[in-house]
Amino acid sequence: MTSNDPVRGFLREKGCADHIIRDGLAGLVEQWESAVQAIEDGYAFGLDDYLNDMDVRQLLDESLGVAPHSDRDRFTERIKKADHKFKGLVEIVDVSLWGTEVAEEEGWTNESNWWYFARPLEAGPELLAEIDEVTGGDAL
Repeated sequence: MTSNDPVRGFLREKGCADHIIRDGLAGLVEQWESAVQAIEDGYAFGLDDYLNDMDVRQLLDESLGVAPHSDRDRFTERIKKADHKFKGLVEIVDVSLWGTEVAEEEGWTNESNWWYFARPLEAGPELLAEIDEVTGGDAL
C-alpha cells in the first residue's frame, strides 16, 4: 500500500503507534485474529491487555469505514470468521468493560460495539475478577 492509504492516514490521525500505522488494515485484522485465538486459549492476561485487544477491534471497525472497497472485500471473510469465533467465546454484559462513563462519552452500545461489552467465558481469574468489578458481574 502507498502513503496515500486512507486507513494508514486515519490511524495516523488517531495517534496510533507507528507499528499500527505501518501494518495498516491487514495488521489490524491479524491482531484481531490473534486476540481471538488468545481468548480461545483461555486469555492469561489482565484487563488492560484485554481492553487493548478490544481497542484493536474498535480501530478495525473505524478503519473499515475509510478503507477502499477492494480492501474491505479482501478482509471481510476473515473479520467475519474471527468475529463469529469471538462471539462463541464470550458473554455479552450490560456494562462496557471501559465503564459506563466512557461508553456514554464514546457513544458505545452493546449492539454496535459489542466487543467492549464482551466477557470471556474462559480466562484467567485475574481478568474475570477485574471485569466483574467493572461490570458488577451482570451478564445480559
